[in-house]
Amino acid sequence: MQFHLDGFRPGDPDVHAPAADLRDRSGPLPETIDVLIAGCGPAGLCLAAQLSLEPSIRTMIVEPKLTPMEKGQADGINVRSMEMFQAFGFADKVKRESVWINETTFWSPDPANPGHIHRVGRVQDVADGLSEMPHVLINQARVHDLFMDVMKNSPTRLEPDYGLKVVDVVVDPAADDYPVTVTLEHTSPEREGQRETIRARYVVGCDGARSSVRQAIGGALHGDAAHQAWGVMDILAVTDFPDYRMKAIIQSAGEGAILVLPREGGYLVRLYVELDQLAEDERVADRGMGVDDIIAKAKRILAPHTLDVKEVVWWSIYEIGHRLTDRFDDVPADQAATRAPRVMLAGDACHTHSPKAGQGMNVSMGDAFNLGWKLRAVLTGRAAPALLHSYTAERRAAAKSLVDFDHRWSRVVGNRPEDDTDAAMPRVQREFIANGDFTAGLTVCYEASALTGAGQHQALATGFPIGMRLHSAPVIRLADAMPMQLGHVIDADARWRLFLFAGAGDTGQPGAPVAQLCDFLETAEASPLRRFTRAGENIDAVIDVRAVFQPGFRDLVYPAMPSLLRPHKGRYGLCDYEKVFCADLKSGDDIFTMRGIDRAAGCVVVVRPDQYVAEILPLDDHAGLAAFFAGFLLPTS
Repeated sequence: MQFHLDGFRPGDPDVHAPAADLRDRSGPLPETIDVLIAGCGPAGLCLAAQLSLEPSIRTMIVEPKLTPMEKGQADGINVRSMEMFQAFGFADKVKRESVWINETTFWSPDPANPGHIHRVGRVQDVADGLSEMPHVLINQARVHDLFMDVMKNSPTRLEPDYGLKVVDVVVDPAADDYPVTVTLEHTSPEREGQRETIRARYVVGCDGARSSVRQAIGGALHGDAAHQAWGVMDILAVTDFPDYRMKAIIQSAGEGAILVLPREGGYLVRLYVELDQLAEDERVADRGMGVDDIIAKAKRILAPHTLDVKEVVWWSIYEIGHRLTDRFDDVPADQAATRAPRVMLAGDACHTHSPKAGQGMNVSMGDAFNLGWKLRAVLTGRAAPALLHSYTAERRAAAKSLVDFDHRWSRVVGNRPEDDTDAAMPRVQREFIANGDFTAGLTVCYEASALTGAGQHQALATGFPIGMRLHSAPVIRLADAMPMQLGHVIDADARWRLFLFAGAGDTGQPGAPVAQLCDFLETAEASPLRRFTRAGENIDAVIDVRAVFQPGFRDLVYPAMPSLLRPHKGRYGLCDYEKVFCADLKSGDDIFTMRGIDRAAGCVVVVRPDQYVAEILPLDDHAGLAAFFAGFLLPTS
């Protein structure tokens, strides 16, 4: 990480200098706010963490509960979310604290004794080469803590306002400023039922499946229920089940299914246990089931293995539902050309599903990561409000894919093993392998738009599919010979990235394609760096340019690099030494080979602030690069 740019900074480098005019939390609620976020779940806190890093944006996040979460709910972090955590700076902490899921095993009835289960298959949980990140499990509350650490250390020192729930949201489309009036109700015992109003520029409903924000804008969840009750419990137990510290999918002959998920800390385990089928008009609460029913069912499914539960840390019983909202924002379809969104939804407020695929928290955070940089761009005047239409366009498709997948996967897990006619491999294992990319969070692909190219030059870098997340690879940083992952230079700072991959023979020398492009970006009137970077800002404040060369780091000369790749920044004009990289020839993991980059021609890979590949262009297509950014960024004058 980089710090000391504007002077020596002692202490924790993750703690930013405070912004001016911090909110006085001992006083009354503010009358106006830039963004009000409803709900302190993963989506709300992910969004709040991003916005908190922008000193000029006033953000408020409210939560009806009186204290932070401590246990329960989601626990699975897929590799895509881990890549996102890297951008926030806490992926290494999660790696250290979490349990890594390395292998998944599959159990079915023993043909010799159908009342007993036996292992029928096992597979590596995440296929090689999908990501440098692992699939991990960790308490959702701990994820909340890490986002809140980012918030409290940010320039705005953002903290949640507990004991407040949103009860109504009204948008005045004719108002120019603060057009959203939000009614908040206190939930703390000393002020329960008292109401206050606040006006906001934007409101984001991250307030769950029963979202008040969604109801206020006329949205509804549509879909179906499987009419199947499931129990979930986090337990400390003694057992002779051999795969207790593996992820295990168990299907019994007549008692249903169990998902075994080891948890962080070495001893805790979560069990998802299939309970009873519900009637068409019956709800889970009507059965009056409790934790004893979950334990008893788990013991029957695990036979002949024993389960002695010593402590139940958390439990819940739920009914599977697969639902998707009809709208992700407040703008009716027939008004999209004349109105920009003012109220948006994220997470369970717009999509619900079972927890068995481990996608809920991950997709919810993906919603927020998509929206956060766009709100920052609009509120700081970098982009027009119409940019926010892209949120619904991109994330509704991702949510629909999740709901459709979960609908199928839930039925596979709950399938009767005797209905499976393939003796070589059980259906659940076949489906698990076939859907590995999806459950890793790596199949989201944004369609062509102002933010995503049409793929005309995809052949220049086949391993960086346009519209999909940047698939990182090893590189060596030239200035200090540091081996690292290229994708790890992307922070959650709302900046765009240009990765210039040099062609054969290009070592940064004058007249070569990389130097010509750097000269254009640094000096030409049409350069997006000059058009969209404000006076007094560092040259990389909006668009961060990095270059990767094919020779090894000992065969290149850092001082000979184009000046744009050695920028002088900050109040002292210090040199940034971290813009130039080489292929990692020492380890043999050559990024040019790994990602199918055209060695002869090279290319430019344009990456969005949320780590998705936006466009691939030839190094000499200066006009195309300028036109791409002109499609959504606002010039400084």
